[in-house]
Amino acid sequence: MFRRLAVISAHLVWPLWGRKAAASLSRCLHQTLTMAKQLPARRLNGIDHNPWVEFVRLAKEYDVVNLGQGFPDFSPPDFAVQAFQQATSGDFMLNQYTTAFGYPPLTKILASFFGKLLGQELDPLKNVLVTVGAYGALFTAFQALVDEGDEVIVIEPAFDCYEPMTLMAGGRPVFVTLRPSPAPKGQLESSNDWQLDPTELASKFTPRTKALVLNTPNNPLGKVFSKTELELVADLCQQHDVLCISDEVYQWLVYDGHQHVSIASLPGMWGRTLTIGSAGKSFSATGWKVGWVMGPDNIMKHLRTVHQNSIFHCPTQGQVRRAAVAQCFEREQQHFGQPGSYFLQLPRAMQLNRDHMIHSLESVGLKPLIPQGSYFLIADISDFKSKMPNLPGAVDEPYDRRFAKWMIKNKGLVAIPVSIFFSQPHRKDFDHYIRFCFVKDEATLQAMDERLQKWKRELQL
Repeated sequence: MFRRLAVISAHLVWPLWGRKAAASLSRCLHQTLTMAKQLPARRLNGIDHNPWVEFVRLAKEYDVVNLGQGFPDFSPPDFAVQAFQQATSGDFMLNQYTTAFGYPPLTKILASFFGKLLGQELDPLKNVLVTVGAYGALFTAFQALVDEGDEVIVIEPAFDCYEPMTLMAGGRPVFVTLRPSPAPKGQLESSNDWQLDPTELASKFTPRTKALVLNTPNNPLGKVFSKTELELVADLCQQHDVLCISDEVYQWLVYDGHQHVSIASLPGMWGRTLTIGSAGKSFSATGWKVGWVMGPDNIMKHLRTVHQNSIFHCPTQGQVRRAAVAQCFEREQQHFGQPGSYFLQLPRAMQLNRDHMIHSLESVGLKPLIPQGSYFLIADISDFKSKMPNLPGAVDEPYDRRFAKWMIKNKGLVAIPVSIFFSQPHRKDFDHYIRFCFVKDEATLQAMDERLQKWKRELQL
């Protein structure tokens, strides 16, 4: 009896439910199609593809030695680890809100430490903003300063976030290219051989130019801009009333006696320069994601507006890291210029790594360029391009991307194609370089040597 009632009820209700369900499904599909047309903001057009995703995925799929991504695979210095542990187990208020623009002990030590280097009396509240990594500092600067139609001069090869960040702010990137000159016969090229053409650089400035992005030491090239080169940039910025966004995250990683100079320290430049730094790069702890930007208050106040209306406040664990970074800088201030300074010890150690990698890469016919600074060196693969030009890949894919994928799959070594650091029109001109990171543990370099020795034996067969 109950079964008959259930069947009758279902028979009576089903048509009504079916009509409602069909109507509901139709509305849902219509809304989905409508939303799909409206979802992406115009500022995302053309910047959805990220080559890093592809190479990170490949690195995980194969048995490789990862020399592509720019991070140390060794521990930060003991004093940094201890400072972090102390911070996490110390003041319970580190688990609560703090000042939105930076943990006060950190902004205070940054103002003191960098004020001396820049020749300025820095106010921790007005001249320093602590961000979620240097990446966050860059994004905040572009959002605060670049408007629709503004032009931003980018010196290439350039870290690949400058272009999309300019576009997202509504600006137009204008590229000027560092160009290599040949090294003397029998010698390796150097990152110093890549120079700006003063006439070409000057031609890029127009009444629409709002800012110039400088990266020294440069990623991927490892070039440390000389004072003379910085003076050229500074003169043009002042002549055309242009801001300078100076990415100096590798400032402590400088080799062979070269000197890093902050462009903000040059006459007339403090008032128009934002200087960006990174605790992750300074203390070999990239996962801490603590960065900062320093500059004059009349510019910084606009960055604070973006900051307070976006993230407002870094996460609690970020504040713990900031406490540790503050202690690290306090220690460095006490040891600065002395043998115990990490900012002296780290580049000495990494210069040995660099030289090791250069020697090893040469053994298989790669031609490294000697970097003056940073985590990276690039190697010329022209000989391979001439010997095996038809590597698998799309017809329009730059050769260095095809080579990097081939090397991952066949040689177990990860490097990054340098063409991704160039604007689209110039990628084909610079598709015969790949980038390696040498800020790695000794065991990683030994594993690299084993892969390269195997490759060398295969070449001799």
